Amino acid sequence: MSRFAGKVAVVTGAAQGIGAATARLLAADGASVAVVDLSEESAQRVVDEIVGKGGTALAIGADVSDEAAVEAMTARVVEAYGRLDILVNNAGITRDNMLFKMSAAEWNQVLTVNLTSIFLCSKAAQKHMVAQKYGKIVNLSSRSALGNRGQANYAAAKAGVQGLTATLAIELGPFNITVNAVAPGYIATAMTAATAERVGSSPDEHQKMAAERTPLRRVGQPEEVASVIAFLASDESSYVSGQTLYINGGAR
Repeated sequence: MSRFAGKVAVVTGAAQGIGAATARLLAADGASVAVVDLSEESAQRVVDEIVGKGGTALAIGADVSDEAAVEAMTARVVEAYGRLDILVNNAGITRDNMLFKMSAAEWNQVLTVNLTSIFLCSKAAQKHMVAQKYGKIVNLSSRSALGNRGQANYAAAKAGVQGLTATLAIELGPFNITVNAVAPGYIATAMTAATAERVGSSPDEHQKMAAERTPLRRVGQPEEVASVIAFLASDESSYVSGQTLYINGGAR
């Protein structure tokens, strides 16, 4: 496939999980992909996989919650590839705790990494997208946006992502830029494995319990989220904007 031939994509938080799966898929479909993560070394491992399969990719280490780092990252991508067509705002962290135990630092860290980074990356990218009258932005929300015990910070950030997505779609639409979000349910990633450990369970047992509550009777895989992100990043979704699509196996 080559639906992204000639396109340049940035994927944040792309060293593992959903981000890595998305970077691999976009590259396999012809995009030149900037694999962005806090550590350039960890991002390079994904780049090596992509290049090893004939794709084009660049590893960039950047703290996407830092405005100067985001500006420098965006400039490096445009310098390397000449344009920027697709931005996937995937970077995220959890600092789970019950409200009465949650510190201000835990609140602020999650809001900054999960929500403010999307504002910063989208603001940096839109300058190039507006100039070329073309762009696709896909943001990562979560089923937790609907509320989840022990995740007041994460739920608030992911709900904010949905409001930001809808607003950016309104503001950027006149420039032929679509902005959408995906909201995964339980996906088998390092993040959900860490959640399992936090509640005193093993990843396998935690996944089994989640699967029992899911109509499809299984948990999701990063590649399944990546395929939806790729659809929203492609011209196949040219009249879809301002939407949040839940990817949760039918859970309510």
